[in-house]
Amino acid sequence: MTAHEIIAELQSRANPANVAGMARFGISSNGTLGVSVAEIRKLARRAGRSHDLAIELWASGIHEARILATIVAEPERLSRRQMDAWARDFDSWDVCDQACQNLFWRSPHAWDMARKLSRARGEFVRRAGFSLLASLATRCPDIPAGHWAEALAMIEAAATDDRNYVRKAVNWALRKIGRRNRDLRAAAIATARRLKEMDSRAARWIGSDALRELQS
Repeated sequence: MTAHEIIAELQSRANPANVAGMARFGISSNGTLGVSVAEIRKLARRAGRSHDLAIELWASGIHEARILATIVAEPERLSRRQMDAWARDFDSWDVCDQACQNLFWRSPHAWDMARKLSRARGEFVRRAGFSLLASLATRCPDIPAGHWAEALAMIEAAATDDRNYVRKAVNWALRKIGRRNRDLRAAAIATARRLKEMDSRAARWIGSDALRELQS
């Protein structure tokens, strides 16, 4: 399928009522058609893997086309420059998380990009750093143990960011790291306890929420 055909099919399934519902959950309505992720995934299976197609779909600026792009893109062809460019385009938590969970974690540049994005200024760009950490913690068994100490330091450094979509992703990453194994659970609990004592409402919320899960 061509990008034109895919976009036409997405547009034929547009649902304004869904767009309004998505907005209530903090999803941007800019360029959004209201097509469900289940339908997007079915269309992606028909389209097949194609990095060139993914680039065209992303360039359309259409919310659902961008999610589809993260599914059909080829991770081995994903450059740091492209990851940077796509991250700067994030305007909604769902596109951010779909990109990280479908694509970015599969890239050989994933760890370096998590480190870089976690220090970014933009809310959704910075969220991507921690969404990517959460994906790596969940899906990659072979990451060197020493990397996770660095990841916990990244979490601690960002924990005072009180922007909603950042603090939720920081919390998510902390909980997922703590669930990898017994040693990391202990390290994540120690980090969460330090956050709980910080003079920051965001840090205290992250620490308290993570402890509820990690100590249960």
